[in-house]
Amino acid sequence: MDQRVSDGDMREDGMNACQPSLTDDTRHRLGTALRSIYEETCDTQPIPDSQIDLLLRLRHKERDRRRFD
Repeated sequence: MDQRVSDGDMREDGMNACQPSLTDDTRHRLGTALRSIYEETCDTQPIPDSQIDLLLRLRHKERDRRRFD
């Protein structure tokens, strides 16, 4: 089944209107679970360049959103 998103399904902020929103409690629980699973792995290995690029793009996006709020 093809579930492509049309331009009409995008919100003003660029997010997909069909994406579920997560409560703060859910985000906290997911973050805690993910950290506990990957803590040892991430602490012992270097961060790949692709992940660094992703983190930098996310940080830039975060700064842009703060400027326009």
